[in-house]
Amino acid sequence: MKKDLPPGPGWAPAIAGVLSNTAIVIAVAWAAGLHRGLGIPVYTEQFLALMLGLALAITFLTLRSRLLPALDWALALAALAGGGWLALRYPSLSIDASIDPLVGLPVAVPLLVALVEGLRRCAGWPLTLIILVFLTYGYFGNLVPGTFQALAIRPERLTVQLALDTNGVLGTPLLIAATVVVVFVTFGRLLEHLGGAEFFTRLAALAMGTFRGGAAKVSILASSLFGSISGSAVSNVATTGVVTIPLMKRSGFPARSAAGIEAVASTGGQLMPPVMGASAFLMAEFLEIPYAQVVVAALVPAILYYIALFVLADLISARDRIGGIDRDAVATSISLTRGWPFVVPFVALVVALFVLNYQPATAGLVAGATLMLVAPLLPEGLARLNPLRLWKAVAAAGQTLAQIIIITAAAGIVIGVLNETGLSFGLTSSLTRIAGDSVILLLVLAALISIVLGMGMPTIAVYVLLAALVAPALVRLGIEPIAAHLFVLYFGMMSMITPPVAIAAFAAASLGNSDPMRTGFEAMKFGWPAYVLPFAFALNPALILNGSGLMASAIGIVTTTLGVIVISAAIVGYAKGRMSFFARLGALGLGTALIGWPFVYASG
Repeated sequence: MKKDLPPGPGWAPAIAGVLSNTAIVIAVAWAAGLHRGLGIPVYTEQFLALMLGLALAITFLTLRSRLLPALDWALALAALAGGGWLALRYPSLSIDASIDPLVGLPVAVPLLVALVEGLRRCAGWPLTLIILVFLTYGYFGNLVPGTFQALAIRPERLTVQLALDTNGVLGTPLLIAATVVVVFVTFGRLLEHLGGAEFFTRLAALAMGTFRGGAAKVSILASSLFGSISGSAVSNVATTGVVTIPLMKRSGFPARSAAGIEAVASTGGQLMPPVMGASAFLMAEFLEIPYAQVVVAALVPAILYYIALFVLADLISARDRIGGIDRDAVATSISLTRGWPFVVPFVALVVALFVLNYQPATAGLVAGATLMLVAPLLPEGLARLNPLRLWKAVAAAGQTLAQIIIITAAAGIVIGVLNETGLSFGLTSSLTRIAGDSVILLLVLAALISIVLGMGMPTIAVYVLLAALVAPALVRLGIEPIAAHLFVLYFGMMSMITPPVAIAAFAAASLGNSDPMRTGFEAMKFGWPAYVLPFAFALNPALILNGSGLMASAIGIVTTTLGVIVISAAIVGYAKGRMSFFARLGALGLGTALIGWPFVYASG
């Protein structure tokens, strides 16, 4: 997410901190069902309107305008007042506006304008332009000839539908962000402020540091552990990469390789259960399946992703004779025994999700409450919980949540336009017509579209767009729905390490003082499984453990794992020793055959 605008001077950061803490308290109270316990009748849309108003105000006060700082205060006050007024008046306003849309225009128009400006500040121009294109299509799409001609809708009705309806801004993406994602964002920020990222890095050093290429393996393990709850590949790079990238460089890895490994490991954290960032919660909601089912489906591909990265790092270390690291180099004195308070919340989370079958928000609350209970027991070498640290952690969570809320609210505009104009049907029909009966051609088209649409965009926005635009076409040609959604999520995520706009790789390059574009291409090499595995599990549902039977799943997992290892050796050019050109070519062919037999089956 965008961070380049300066923080506001004077009172702005302090007020933003108060608003951030307020937003988190309100959201956690809602997720905990406090309003129901107190018998207070509140529409969900009222809660969402209030959260959106707070999020916009926080954004206008933290990502300030360089030219008109006074405008920021005006926008923040307007957002707070508008969100609060809409929250109070929503029950009657929604009924009146459904009869006469003109009644809703005085609040709908300012809300959409403020949302677009807030989106520009927190996510940049790429996503903002996409939203503006969809808005333009919504108003003038009936003038487009051919397949993509939209249904004619009166402008005032469309505006009110997008701003006030549950199929628009106040829809499912915003609801998931404000009720589920908030819990895990707060949990992640608390963990980070208490030294969780540092602990996982030290733990990874204890586990992997003394092996050959130990620094790279520390990076991979630490990033996978912390990345699954950080919610952002870029923030994961910034948190763990500040330690691991210099460590890899000192061990002998070239700067571009060190940065590339960290970028790939950090990006993969959002594909790794049990939390998988925020997109997995949206996926469960879109597919109307339990969150645990999404986690089970994502498990094997995520493990294969990291197996390949480990193998690549190991073989490069063997080829280039890169040894382990001194454990003292990362101050590994805090062992698992002393750092157990960080492990307990994860155990509580897994038990709540998969044993007690709690809803994700409830499970996240259990994990967060557990962390708060055990935080005072942290050793002296790590941060202790105190009121100031708690305030800062919750304020940081609120600012992160504000950006997520704005992005998901804007994604509601896309969903609203798709539903109101019939564009989703036109896109699905066009893709399937171009691909004909070829599932593989459709998958290739979907992969390219996913990477292009994902460039420079936050993960949640990427997934919502692709789930609405691309996944339905895959399902229409027979791909399992959960496989289709995982497919677009993988390729949307890969935009973060794919030049020319590889934001995770570029962030890692800045930490490693390496060339950004060369780092991006190096990251593509290390992340190669993410460009191949989605095709494998789309054509072979056994890899996502989707009802194919134990034997079929076992065979698919074993052959794909062997294929991943063999291709990794071919890419590095080293196995037990250096491989000749023909040996590498043969290994590449063998690995492709082991992974690609579902392709042959699908083509036949």
